[in-house]
Amino acid sequence: MKRLFPEHKIRAVSDLCGAWSYKLDPEKVGIDEGWQNGLTDAKTVIVPSVWNTELGLLTYEGAVWYEKRLRTSGGTIRIEFGAVMTTADVWLDGVKLGSHYGAFTSFDFIVNNVSEGEHTLIVRADNTIDEKSFPQRYTDWYNYGGIAREVQLDELKGICILRNHIVYELSSDLKSATVSAELELYNAEDKKQDSAVSVSIGDFCIYNDKVSLDGYEKITLSTPSVALDGITLWDTTSPVLYTVCAKTETDDLIDKIGFRKIETNGLDILLNGKSIYFRGVNRHEEHPDWGFAFPHKLMKKDIDLIVELGCNTVRGSHYPNSRLFLDMLDERGILFWSEIPMWGCGFSEKALKDEVIVERGLAMHKEMTRDYYNHPSIIIWGMHNEIYSSQPCAYDLTKKYYEHLRAHGGNRLITHASNHPLDDICMDFNDIICINIYHGWYNYGGTGSLKDWDKFVDDLRNRLVEKGWYGKPVIMSEFGAAALAGFHSHFDTVRWSEEYQADLLSYCIELFNKTEYMRGTYLWQFCNIRTSFSMDINRVRYFNNKGILDEYRNPKNAYFKVREIYKRLASEGK
Repeated sequence: MKRLFPEHKIRAVSDLCGAWSYKLDPEKVGIDEGWQNGLTDAKTVIVPSVWNTELGLLTYEGAVWYEKRLRTSGGTIRIEFGAVMTTADVWLDGVKLGSHYGAFTSFDFIVNNVSEGEHTLIVRADNTIDEKSFPQRYTDWYNYGGIAREVQLDELKGICILRNHIVYELSSDLKSATVSAELELYNAEDKKQDSAVSVSIGDFCIYNDKVSLDGYEKITLSTPSVALDGITLWDTTSPVLYTVCAKTETDDLIDKIGFRKIETNGLDILLNGKSIYFRGVNRHEEHPDWGFAFPHKLMKKDIDLIVELGCNTVRGSHYPNSRLFLDMLDERGILFWSEIPMWGCGFSEKALKDEVIVERGLAMHKEMTRDYYNHPSIIIWGMHNEIYSSQPCAYDLTKKYYEHLRAHGGNRLITHASNHPLDDICMDFNDIICINIYHGWYNYGGTGSLKDWDKFVDDLRNRLVEKGWYGKPVIMSEFGAAALAGFHSHFDTVRWSEEYQADLLSYCIELFNKTEYMRGTYLWQFCNIRTSFSMDINRVRYFNNKGILDEYRNPKNAYFKVREIYKRLASEGK
């Protein structure tokens, strides 16, 4: 897949992006009519893309079929998809390979005994929302559909390396590490194969031995732990990365890691033993011209703007972002919060009790931790955002997700974002407590003014003490106000003006910085995003207009006001 570095030097890889054929299926008759065998009367589209950016298809929800002709030298192949929104069914030469659910995580199919020559790959993508969908109908971003990230063909030979997690624990002085690897190995041949397997991290070889696998056998190999001395840590000021190379006699897999430790100590968050204050922003990986098929050049521009803002962290609201974007954050030393698309009150109490929904959420956590495990920039796993976390059903779900992330997520802090913290019952499963509140924009039963914030920080402190949660670091994970770009007012109380947004964000950031139990902010939000046409919660233009940049990355007044404060905090050691 697209990374900042080549993942393979031995394995033969073909990029399947570019021109595909596509055909709408609004009546969902394609399977009955045999479209899986090939499309007729199809149009041309570029993949990756979302169909809603095509003329006339902005509001289309349903099924779309895609076709790609590919060539292979035969044998065993692996077809990888970066993301398909939301349900994907895949056929090769009319034979179904399988299905995948979930719009923002990768999946793949391994096919044996493929003949040399040309073959037909068919994908049916369907973004229909029903009562078991993830996210639900009521959600504050746009429900795009399509093949939104890259597609790749791998030709597998002998014993192959499908995935590699580097597991490590730093010494107490942070100068050495105990390291092992978890390799997913697969024999791509129909008979038993032997091969040497090695794993290196930079100049260190941590494993070198022989393995034997039966035909088409897949195993997980956990290597013995090895002590590495003299390592250099990854942090925000010096993001040192090590190249990881796992090799067999016929295959390889390359990745990059950084050694770092994230933990809490009372109210403090510590990165490599030093207290860190989060200067953050929420960012959707979305653009009105590209949807979720986000251009790589624009990723870099967003990061440049975020760095110029004075941020040291980004929240990927509200879904796993592209791995290429994570590579860029790894390289720049920017911290990241990654979460699954479980958003808000769209998930009713009934939905939170639905086993299909609960298991879909767990599967998304498994895929997120599987694919993103090695990225040092990820220091927070987010379980969900603004669900009914005052209810027992949410408690049970949160406990289940927390246990998975604690067991399989590596060295990360785990949290959920709560928009009703004064009656939330799920914060036992939070390493840090994260709060989404919009005083000064939404009423919340108060006066609707900025002064409501002063009472709120006192009420929250009392609640945390009452529940025994005082002593955990608190992050303000969402706060803000909408502003229409270009709308100005001499009166600083006029809502929707750039002045009001800038004043509200300034007031909040300064207040939270003075609040003894808070350790940072993620303002809402980086830029405007398109939202659902069915939303009736003040979404002028059908955009969430709370961005400090507009949807085309043009700055509002708030961008410069926040930049001034964040850079001052950085200079003060915050």
